[in-house]
Amino acid sequence: MQMNVLGFMGWPEMVAIMLVILLLFGAKKLPELARGLGHGIKEFKKATREVTEDLQQAIEDEPAPPRRTNPVTYSDSPSSTSPGAPPSPES
Repeated sequence: MQMNVLGFMGWPEMVAIMLVILLLFGAKKLPELARGLGHGIKEFKKATREVTEDLQQAIEDEPAPPRRTNPVTYSDSPSSTSPGAPPSPES
């Protein structure tokens, strides 16, 4: 069984839907509706393209994280401060 792009909808169903739309909106409104739909799709594609370009630009402009040349080592003796914390005034 062959499946078309629109799923299980064939030509008879599509024609029926077109006729219902024609009856609901009338022949004078259809070109205006199609024009509005085309304009909306064009704006959506433009916005999608702009967001994609902005993301790509942000990825390209992002600096690489600094690399540590010396690994941080901690002594084996227990201390009252956590590693990386500044020393307390009592020390």
